[in-house]
Amino acid sequence: MVDICLAFLATWLAFGLRLDVWAWPVDAQWYVYLLTPALAIPIFVRFGLYRAIFRYTGQAALNATAKAVLLYSVLLTAVLLWKHWLGVPRTLGVIQPLIFLMLVGLSRAMARFWLAGLPVLGSGHHDGRLLIYGAGTAGVQTASALQVSGQFKLVGFVDDDAAKVGRSINGLPIFRSDDILTLVPRHKITDILLAMPSATRERRNKIIQSLEGLPVHVRSLPSMADLTSGRVTVQDFRELDIEDLLGREPVPPRTDLLAKDLAGQVVLVSGAGGSIGSELTRQIVEQRPRQLLLLDHNEFGLYSIHQELQALCESLGSTVELVPLLASVSNPERLQFVFENYRPATVYHAAAYKHVPMVEDNPGEGVRNNVFGTLNMAQAAVAAGVHRFVLISTDKAVRPTNVMGATKRMAELVLQAYAQSQPQTLFSMVRFGNVLGSSGSVVPLFRKQMASGGPLTVTDYEVTRFFMTIPEAAQLVLQAGAMGQGGDVFVLDMGQPIKIIDLARRMLHLSGLSERNATNPQGDIEIAVTGLRPGEKLYEELLIGDNPEPTGHPRIMKAREPFLPWAQLQPELEVLLAAARQNSAEGIKSVFLRHVQGYQSG
Repeated sequence: MVDICLAFLATWLAFGLRLDVWAWPVDAQWYVYLLTPALAIPIFVRFGLYRAIFRYTGQAALNATAKAVLLYSVLLTAVLLWKHWLGVPRTLGVIQPLIFLMLVGLSRAMARFWLAGLPVLGSGHHDGRLLIYGAGTAGVQTASALQVSGQFKLVGFVDDDAAKVGRSINGLPIFRSDDILTLVPRHKITDILLAMPSATRERRNKIIQSLEGLPVHVRSLPSMADLTSGRVTVQDFRELDIEDLLGREPVPPRTDLLAKDLAGQVVLVSGAGGSIGSELTRQIVEQRPRQLLLLDHNEFGLYSIHQELQALCESLGSTVELVPLLASVSNPERLQFVFENYRPATVYHAAAYKHVPMVEDNPGEGVRNNVFGTLNMAQAAVAAGVHRFVLISTDKAVRPTNVMGATKRMAELVLQAYAQSQPQTLFSMVRFGNVLGSSGSVVPLFRKQMASGGPLTVTDYEVTRFFMTIPEAAQLVLQAGAMGQGGDVFVLDMGQPIKIIDLARRMLHLSGLSERNATNPQGDIEIAVTGLRPGEKLYEELLIGDNPEPTGHPRIMKAREPFLPWAQLQPELEVLLAAARQNSAEGIKSVFLRHVQGYQSG
């Protein structure tokens, strides 16, 4: 009905412009008024203009409308040339369709604004005022999505490319990135969105650090690999992961090391449902082993990673056989059954209790799982003729002040002794610090505390930790494991240590929040210092000895760590096991004091 009315209006305007007389139609002119909608509506139907959802119309709908009107113009001109109606100029076949096209296009635009709830002429309510950092394809697509959602008032773009500065995109200006410090207060910016999914991590880090002191909420688009739809929605925005600040540009992996002992082999990962174990399985699948054994005692964790890997294999077109195995490393009979039946060639042992206070309160279970679980795995591996066995260790094993760290160092001692007495299996250990986003990481804890209004809890002003992203850690573990010659302790280069309180403050700033303290009593969230937990250290180390040896990878070093021969270690393990069975913290710690170098009982 609207288009019929617009056809009449366009015809009246065309007659007026052509004849220079604004008058009521007379005689044969009435035929043109009846003809225009009679021609236009069937053509519009044929071109699908009435099947479009107006609130999502874009360039494609505009193109279809233009093609329909062009065909309509040709037919109208042909009829006018054929009939020679008195008082009807033939040029009406050009003038009327041009006016009609403008009116139809305007009606579609108004309908889109109205139906999508978009503000017309700058009116309407918005949750915030947004700048998009990046005036490339992703930024433009994001701007289009925001116009549909109406959630933010989009102020403009910021870009590092001098050729784009001063120009505009859909009427929105592009500003210099150097001007962002003045743009935020001048335009009352509340949010900044990083729309640079293909930028290097180093570049992203510099941009984020430059935004840290601003009172804005910084968010990001997913990576380019995740932007598969071609249109970005507001739901695609994610909070900045702290690895945007702490992560490093990854060193390209050595493909020969990644594929070694994995491609075409049977591979077993214990703790496959955990943070590190699950990432190991994802990267192992890409190397296309013949069979991947997923071992874990957590049923839901095992189910989740099995489902995820099945989808990953399907997307990769991989024929890897995935075998989920419910088992505890504390059950040697179950492990022997698994190893004898599946005969893995390579084993990554990531199963362990890692939460420091929890293991401190339950030392017997920590010892049985971390120390004797490792021993059970090693014995089953030797019996089954496993070629390579890699233990995932921790920086907390170095001069530990807690039971968890001491159990991991004892596990290392077990494998170092076994490597000497059982040379047919190549045992090695890979030691590294905290991984970002793991189940025990401080990052999800801080995010949860911010969501509930705080405070953010830090155990000490000086507590410092090494950090690494889970994918980088898993990739380096696979490469380090492939280098092992038997009894090697590999140490990953973790970069510079980070103060936890600095981490908390960065997360606050990047969320557009301020710290509430004595100098800023009106701040948003407080950071509370709670005191060191039992067994917690201010600083972590990666080496017991000095002078680590370099390897063929710039971020993997080999440590020279002392150990006991198996004949001397075995009787001490029997004492440790007896103490663990009785959950005797005193008996457990006495063994640690004798054999874990630098151990300090809390």
